[in-house]
Amino acid sequence: MGVASLFTPAKLIIGLLSTHEEIHQSLFKRLEGIWGPIERKSRLHPFTYTSYYNEEMKAVPLRQYLIFKNLIDPSLLASIKIKTNEMEHDYIVDGGRSINLDPGVLTVENVMLATTKNRGHRIPLHDGIYGEVTLLYTQKTYIDFMWTYPDYKTDESKTFFLDVRKHYLKQLEEEFN
Repeated sequence: MGVASLFTPAKLIIGLLSTHEEIHQSLFKRLEGIWGPIERKSRLHPFTYTSYYNEEMKAVPLRQYLIFKNLIDPSLLASIKIKTNEMEHDYIVDGGRSINLDPGVLTVENVMLATTKNRGHRIPLHDGIYGEVTLLYTQKTYIDFMWTYPDYKTDESKTFFLDVRKHYLKQLEEEFN
């Protein structure tokens, strides 16, 4: 019989889509007030993989991944998604969101995201939030799946997450050995 143990702490990721770059500094301070310092940010670039957000956000949003310094219990992911959904309401402009916050966690094994949308490959977490493995770490790289969002499938994103993973492993060793 297996014995349950505590989860290995994970890196918090927040995928940011935004159409108002001028609010980023105040948004980042707000996020840091809840989850601690942002350790690194990916390059900010136009989100052109789909037009899904363009109508609501009234422009082509910009994509950026935020990585937080403090490690978290990955079982908190659904609660974090609920909080980021609440925060999005504070940034509604002309009836549409000006930001979209998609939290996830980077673990030794994978990158997992939280979502409110149920699909066949997603697992219910709690309070209407589902989780999915978006990228799987194997053979020294990340592999994606048919359901992986197109921006997470790019070589640029995978390289960014590989670098985050390298630093995360050092952090785990320093904090828990």
